[in-house]
Amino acid sequence: MPSFKLDGTEIPFEPGDTIIRAAWRAGVEIPHYCWHPGLSVAANCRMCLVEIKTERPMIMPIVAWDEAKQAYVPAGKPKLQPSCQMPAVEGQEVFAKSADVKKAQASVQEFLLLNHPVDCPICDQAGECKLQDYYDAHQATHKRKHTEPVHKVKAESFGPTIVYDGERCVMCTRCVRFNDEVVGDHVLDMRERGNKNEIALSPGRTLDHNYTLMNEHVCPVGALTSKDFRFKARVWFLKSQNSICTGCASGCHMHIDFDPRNNTVYRLRPRDNPAENQYWMCDDGMMKYKTYHEGRISEGRVREGRGPKIEVETEEAIAQAARLLSGASSKLGVVLSAQSSSEDNFALVTLAKQLGADKLYLTALGGWQGDDIQRHPDNNPNRAGAKQVAGVELKSLKDLLADVQSGAVDSVIALGHLAAESAEELAPLASLKTFISLASNEGVLPELANVVIPIAIHAETNGTFVNFKGLAQQFKRAIFAPEGVKSGWETLDALSVALGKQPAFGSLKAVRAALPAVKAPVQEAQV
Repeated sequence: MPSFKLDGTEIPFEPGDTIIRAAWRAGVEIPHYCWHPGLSVAANCRMCLVEIKTERPMIMPIVAWDEAKQAYVPAGKPKLQPSCQMPAVEGQEVFAKSADVKKAQASVQEFLLLNHPVDCPICDQAGECKLQDYYDAHQATHKRKHTEPVHKVKAESFGPTIVYDGERCVMCTRCVRFNDEVVGDHVLDMRERGNKNEIALSPGRTLDHNYTLMNEHVCPVGALTSKDFRFKARVWFLKSQNSICTGCASGCHMHIDFDPRNNTVYRLRPRDNPAENQYWMCDDGMMKYKTYHEGRISEGRVREGRGPKIEVETEEAIAQAARLLSGASSKLGVVLSAQSSSEDNFALVTLAKQLGADKLYLTALGGWQGDDIQRHPDNNPNRAGAKQVAGVELKSLKDLLADVQSGAVDSVIALGHLAAESAEELAPLASLKTFISLASNEGVLPELANVVIPIAIHAETNGTFVNFKGLAQQFKRAIFAPEGVKSGWETLDALSVALGKQPAFGSLKAVRAALPAVKAPVQEAQV
């Protein structure tokens, strides 16, 4: 592979790479604001200027202060080039830390901060702001301008999810290019000139497509902020865990940002993965974090006869489920979930075999509007994984209803809480003497069940999702489950013990060792 030298370090590059892209791929950051690996080159921030050594160096005539003469005299300096525009060339020497480059970076920083408000204490970007990072690294001098700064629009609502602060904006145009090039919607543009520049909405429009939160994500400063995350947490208190999005069958790579002090998730962010989701996530995927805490089931629930369900300890719910299942016949219906991990689904299939049940069904959401960016039409993260671990054709919940009404099924154990069908459509299930639901959240299935056993959500456990391409992607626990609540496979192991059988697995390693092979290699959720 061809390479060039960057500050004495060999940097390999691919055909068509620019200097900054090759350096970024090698893990070397050249300071920048407007450049983004998923967007076109704008070269307007001038922060990524570098010095390129050539046989015929380009020298700019300048005047420089001569200390001996105590006067400005004619001089020259190398012409710096934007590394986001300059193609990488075999054998060239590039300097991103020379004296001339450092001076240019400091000047760009000072220019960008001339009218910037000093509102870091209330800015949601504080702690992950490029202006803060680069000020410390490349300027670190006091502000010389003492006149009144130019004032612009503050806290302007761009739509249901995004707020714009014009005074913080450095006019990098990432948001404009993202909407134009990725979404294909020219909803944002620049207006005015010079220090009057602002980002503005197209007349009569609001920022309301399926990827609006990405505008906040691509903004390198605090100009575009999320209404949902605004003023909720400080990023230096948050920890991150690599994970996989549960929004649809695309299997986007993401970060779960959580506060370990209160075991709370505050946001989800896309994680760079050029092979799967590139650099993007849709709004619905990023807002899935709310299900981690809203409508949670943390206690067992048991209903006797037609009476109301009462809350019990998880162990008591498992014992009650075991009592009901001990008399289960071959008419037991076993419902897998396209929302649950392959490990949890496989554990339920294993239990079904222990009980001699062969009637397998699948519960799933009914789909949403897909697109050519990231959203897959199937809004279930693991339909492929559930089908693979089943080993047989899975019937739908409509088939289950038909089997219940015909008498072919007289008891049910179901994984997950979500279904495309409503409670009214699934009403015949409520009449069953045995309907056991293993669920993490409120939903139609636990609502109808007479025994509800709580299980951990995706963010509270380790697991695997198989996306629509057949790629198995593992994710890791971010936060802790409520006390006494365990993953689906651990809960099913406990149910096996309560039934007087040996636990099927005993460890995550054992579950994964027994999982059926998938089409593509297993990929762990890592950067």
